[in-house]
Amino acid sequence: MRKPKVAVLGGGSWATAIVKILLENIEHINWYMRSREKIKCIKQHKHNNNYLSSVTLDTNKIALFSNITKAVENADILIFAIPSAFLKDALKKLTVDIKDKIIVSAIKGMVPKDNLIIGDFFNQQYDVPLESIAVISGPCHAEEVALERLSYLTIASQDLKNARLIADLLSTHYVKTSISDDIYGTEYAAVLKNVFAIAAGICHGLGYGDNFNAVLISNAIQEIKRFVDVVHPIKRDIKSSAYLGDLMVTAYSQFSRNRTFGNMIGKGYSVKSAQLEMNMIAEGYYAVKSIMEINKNFMVNMPITEAVYNILYEKISPTIEIRLLTENIR
Repeated sequence: MRKPKVAVLGGGSWATAIVKILLENIEHINWYMRSREKIKCIKQHKHNNNYLSSVTLDTNKIALFSNITKAVENADILIFAIPSAFLKDALKKLTVDIKDKIIVSAIKGMVPKDNLIIGDFFNQQYDVPLESIAVISGPCHAEEVALERLSYLTIASQDLKNARLIADLLSTHYVKTSISDDIYGTEYAAVLKNVFAIAAGICHGLGYGDNFNAVLISNAIQEIKRFVDVVHPIKRDIKSSAYLGDLMVTAYSQFSRNRTFGNMIGKGYSVKSAQLEMNMIAEGYYAVKSIMEINKNFMVNMPITEAVYNILYEKISPTIEIRLLTENIR
């Protein structure tokens, strides 16, 4: 049986890491990114100058495209690693039907304004069956993939055959994979952990220490459980690595852009200035607004999410908001 044809969409660090992993297992990848200049640079220097520049890429195995339609039209599996805020713009230029393809989300964010996780977005907007959608969750930072440090991925899909197919493509000597059928729980948990990483960063920027951060993250995993159990009530082990592990690495790691963003806010940066200085997307910024909108229907107790929202969108002082939060968590 022939190996499926894979297209990776996105030009950032996680897309680059996924390409690196896939090249261990398949002979050809289509890779879409919007920047023609970046494509030219990769072809010339065999690495992505802007992201994970230490990773050498075998360009003989990669077809690079700035045209999204050409990248996806002959692919069986589409792995999306485009920041959620830019996903709709990228797809506007798509002129082929994708409902017969396997769609894999490596985005870990929500489509702003639509308030949809990526799986629901493709299901509702592009008629992709839920069984043909998969989600990649961590704990796994792209920077450690670049260094080939042992990492773990969970691939979730309602069709476990598809989950296993993707898991096998992403399995290497430095990446161990497992599968799950909890597409909603893993995707919402991946969204929420970015919000809580921002909270952890804000607290660090304000001078709170490890003792408080441990309490914060303990409460954060409970907040994730309360939310996902209401949104999609199935049996799941919230202590497993796809949920708790992904939260911990994002909240504690030096590589976490959401924690870095939060740290800057805690130190007094405005949202705009923090975004400009980082030059990277902190998915939690967009996610917290969507989660707050969704939660109007469910009324789940989410004090940490509310605190982050109040700081980022209501412009309440981080010092005051976190002090109030300390009275609402135990």
